[in-house]
Amino acid sequence: MTQFRKLAEERVYDGSLISVGRGTFQGPDGSTFNRDLVHHPGAVSIVPVDDDRSVLLVRQYRAAIDADLLEIPAGKRDVEGEPPAETALRELAEEVGMRAGRVEKLAEFYNSPGFSNEYSYVFLGMDLQPTPSSAHSPEEAAMEIERVALDEVPMLIQTARIVDAKSIIGLCLARDFLSS
Repeated sequence: MTQFRKLAEERVYDGSLISVGRGTFQGPDGSTFNRDLVHHPGAVSIVPVDDDRSVLLVRQYRAAIDADLLEIPAGKRDVEGEPPAETALRELAEEVGMRAGRVEKLAEFYNSPGFSNEYSYVFLGMDLQPTPSSAHSPEEAAMEIERVALDEVPMLIQTARIVDAKSIIGLCLARDFLSS
């Protein structure tokens, strides 16, 4: 049971995806302190595994690090009231042109709770079938799809070819799920 208490928050920035606040908190000893807080609508990701145990990954430019990353398909929860599994299926179709006949939730997690409330869901998508794709951003329009054997995932993580947290979480959990 926490003995911390949020006293106030001042909104500092409102963007198209996130907002930033400056929160004032009280600690167990009665002292007050401030923290920067990033508010995010949440995200979903999906590990699309084909019948041959290969995974469809996307290589996508990420502006925050000014580099391309190899990732599982993902997106923000930007449609009010849309269940996370539906968002994951929509992102899978938009980014890799596939629909999943079967979906399993693998995990839910906070990405960086030290400063952000972004909450993520990761799903496993199976029984894949082609469907039209539709890019919604310059990054999506330029992304490339890469097929990787699920058995290669540990090596890709160990050699830092996959360094994205949601992808590491999703791929490792998908391997475990499919091995049981």
